[in-house]
Amino acid sequence: MIRVLVVEDSATVREFLLHILRSDPEIDVVGTAETGEEALEAVGRIKPDVITMDVHMPKMNGFDATRRIMETHPTPIVVVSGTVDMDDAAKAFRAIEAGALAVLQRPHALGHPAHEKTATELVRTVKLMSEVKVIRRWPRSRPVEIFPEASVCTEFRCQAAQKQVSLVAIGASTGGPPVLQAILAALPGDFSVPVLIVQHIAPGFAQGFAEWLAQSSSLPVQIPVHGQPVLPGHVYVAPDGVHMAVGPQARIQLNADEPENGLRPAVSHLFRSVAQAYGTKAIGVLLTGMGKDGARELRLMKEQGAVTIAQDKDSSVVHGMPGEAIKIGGATYVLPPEKIRIALTSLVSRNGNTRGPDVANARNNASEPGDLFLGRDLSGK
Repeated sequence: MIRVLVVEDSATVREFLLHILRSDPEIDVVGTAETGEEALEAVGRIKPDVITMDVHMPKMNGFDATRRIMETHPTPIVVVSGTVDMDDAAKAFRAIEAGALAVLQRPHALGHPAHEKTATELVRTVKLMSEVKVIRRWPRSRPVEIFPEASVCTEFRCQAAQKQVSLVAIGASTGGPPVLQAILAALPGDFSVPVLIVQHIAPGFAQGFAEWLAQSSSLPVQIPVHGQPVLPGHVYVAPDGVHMAVGPQARIQLNADEPENGLRPAVSHLFRSVAQAYGTKAIGVLLTGMGKDGARELRLMKEQGAVTIAQDKDSSVVHGMPGEAIKIGGATYVLPPEKIRIALTSLVSRNGNTRGPDVANARNNASEPGDLFLGRDLSGK
């Protein structure tokens, strides 16, 4: 049985969540709390496997309660938000910064056409998060980890190389938001290629997620529209409910094709399009997450000559996606987030400004030889 603590200040909503969670025979709701203070007391007393956390509560809100719980009794936390406006999204992602694993919109009411789907998603997420081992967050830590500057040549092995990079594609799932935030926050403002991101996230939160990333990044972050050209130094986050791809003319393609690996947007869809359109001129990065989405396609990118990076096990909340990519030989390098940042900066710093294959081919100007960060080389070369 999965022992769940429900934290929600509204009695009506609390009973609604209890009804949904208790409908699954593998879930045992072992306690409830109406405030952040009650949640702190309850988690130490009953030691639940998972906590569902409200955002709005009197006195101690969901963000502060999450932060305190992760400092004292680390427990998988799923933030359940009643509405998806920018203010709630900001609070939800502050809880993610503090250590929460996932954010969901509250299931729709009984009788609503989407009730069954959203209720099933809550139950599924709670069960999946119960399998995650979380770590203690130290008090008063900075909400965004800014990686220290490092000399690529002195701190890592280097070699002279010519590598023209035109685009970076990143996929992530469980545990991905804070890793993405930290990587983007550490990229320089003159980062000269576009970055495309597929992050598995609950419907309704993509715009808030992009806004949250933008607050700590010197690069513009946006939700793209179909047909939009990708620009150097811009970050594009896949919208809700549609696949994101990039075509040979360096334009965003959005479509409602069938889900892949049960997901839409899917990392696999993005990586496959990048392998086809960019070949050797791309970097693929697969971060923490459950399942196998993107793993085979990361290997495809590698086979097409791209540089491919998988997050290492020690730094991953869940090593499913990157672990599968490593297992099937899809990762050129296996790195923690701080080294992923250095790898991206090192590879891209040898570029001229490019927008994609069309611009790169139009420029009759080879990049200068430079120092290529190698990290842990799994290619055998």
